[in-house]
Amino acid sequence: MNVEDVVEWANNSIFDKTGEHLTPIQEAILMGVWQRQKYPQIAKDFHCSESHVKKEAAKLWEKLREELGEDLNKLNFRSKLEKKYRVSQASQLGHCLLQIDNINIGGQFIQTIEDTKIRSPNPPNSPQNKNQSPIIDLTDAPELTSFYNRTSELSTLKQWILQAHTRLITVYGLSGIGKSAIALKLIEQIQTEFDYIIWLSLTNTPTLLSLQTELKQFFGRSPQPPLPTIIDYFRSSRCLVILDDVQNIFSSSQLAGQYLTGYEDYGKFFKQIATSSHQSCLILLSWEKPREITALEALNRPARTLHLKGLGEQAAEIIREKGLADEEKWSDLIAFYQGHPSWLNIIAATIWELFDGSVSLFLADGTDLFLGDLEPLLESHLERLSDSEKKAFYWLASQDDAVDISHAPADSELSRSQLWQAIQSLARRGLVQKMLVGGRSQFQINPVFKEYIQSK
Repeated sequence: MNVEDVVEWANNSIFDKTGEHLTPIQEAILMGVWQRQKYPQIAKDFHCSESHVKKEAAKLWEKLREELGEDLNKLNFRSKLEKKYRVSQASQLGHCLLQIDNINIGGQFIQTIEDTKIRSPNPPNSPQNKNQSPIIDLTDAPELTSFYNRTSELSTLKQWILQAHTRLITVYGLSGIGKSAIALKLIEQIQTEFDYIIWLSLTNTPTLLSLQTELKQFFGRSPQPPLPTIIDYFRSSRCLVILDDVQNIFSSSQLAGQYLTGYEDYGKFFKQIATSSHQSCLILLSWEKPREITALEALNRPARTLHLKGLGEQAAEIIREKGLADEEKWSDLIAFYQGHPSWLNIIAATIWELFDGSVSLFLADGTDLFLGDLEPLLESHLERLSDSEKKAFYWLASQDDAVDISHAPADSELSRSQLWQAIQSLARRGLVQKMLVGGRSQFQINPVFKEYIQSK
C-alpha cells in the first residue's frame, strides 16, 4: 500500500459520503504525514503557513473520523487507514465475481467494479442503457488536482448535452483558466449517460486521419462488429469525445481559428459532427474558438460555445488554500489577476517568497501590477497573433478606457474593416473584453495583458 493508494482511497471514500473531494492542501497533508513529515515541512513544501496546515489538518482528521467511525489523529491514522483500506479491497475483490467494466487510465485498460443493482441487461452499445458504466479512456487527460466552484458553467454544459442534445461544444479560454478541470468534472457527473468516453490531446498535432484511426481502435474494443466511420459509431452508441489543446491545429500569425496547412479537414469534420444526425457529443477545449463554430451557431445547428473566464470571488478558495494573510485584501488580489486560477496560484507562491504570505505588503504600492512568472504564459498567447491583431492589441493597450469601435479611430493604423476583424479575432482568443456603456458596445483588453504590454 503506497501513499498514492492512500490518497486516492481516502478521497473516494470521503466523496462517496459527503459529495466533496479532499482539497489540494489536505491531500498534501495526508501524503506528508504518511511519509512521516512534520507540519512545518509540509507547510514549506506547499508554500503556506504552519498554522494554515494545522487548521486544514484538523478538518482532514475530522473527515476521516467520520469515514472510519473511530478516533483518529496524525499518530495513529496510518495503521487505521491500512486496516480500513485492506477491508475495502477485499470487499471489492468479492464484487469482481459479479460484474466487470473497462476503464483505461495511464494507457492500459483495467477492471472497475460496479454493483449489479445499477446495471442494465441491455448490450453495451444500446443507447437506451443510460445506467451502463461506459468504456472510458482518459490516458491523455491531465490529472485533476483541484477544482473550484464552476456550478453555473457545469449546469450549462450538462443542460446542453443531456437536454438540448448538443453535438458539438467548444470550451475556450486562456491557458490555465480551468478548461480541462471543468471537462473532467463534467465526465465525473455524466459518465453513466454514455457508452464510450475518450479524451484525446492534440498537443502533438495529429492529422485527422490519425485521430480517426485512434478513435476507431478505441470503439473497436466493443464486441460489436466494427463500423466504417466515426459518425456510424456516434449513431450506434452514445459517445463522448473530448479533444484537448485544439489550438495546436490552428496557425500562428493568422487570425484566430485558422487551420494549419494540411489540417483544414478538421474543420469539415467538426461541421459534420454538428450537422449530422447522431446521439453523441464532441467537446473541443481550446485557447481560441474555431472559425466555423460561429457560423454553425448562427444557423441554429446543435453547436454551442462556452467562453470560460475567471472565478470571481470564488477564487478566494485558492488564496485560502495557500494560507495567505490579510483576508480583507483578497478581493483586491482576485480583481487584479482577474480571478484566473493559475495566475493566482503563481502569484500566491510569489507572495510567500517575497512577503511571507502578506497580501497587504504585496499590494502596498497599489499602482503597478506585478507579473513575474506570469510573463511567459502571457507571451505564449501574444506570439500567436497576426500582424493586424498585434496592431489592434497595442492600440487598445494605449487607451485609458474601453473604446467604441463603430468608427475607425484616427490614431489606428488599421482601416475600420481591418480593425473590426482584428478585434473579433482577439475576442475569439479571449484577449479582449466587451462591455455595454450607455447602451453601446465598447472594448478593452484584459488588464493583465495591458500591464504586460505597457511594461515591455
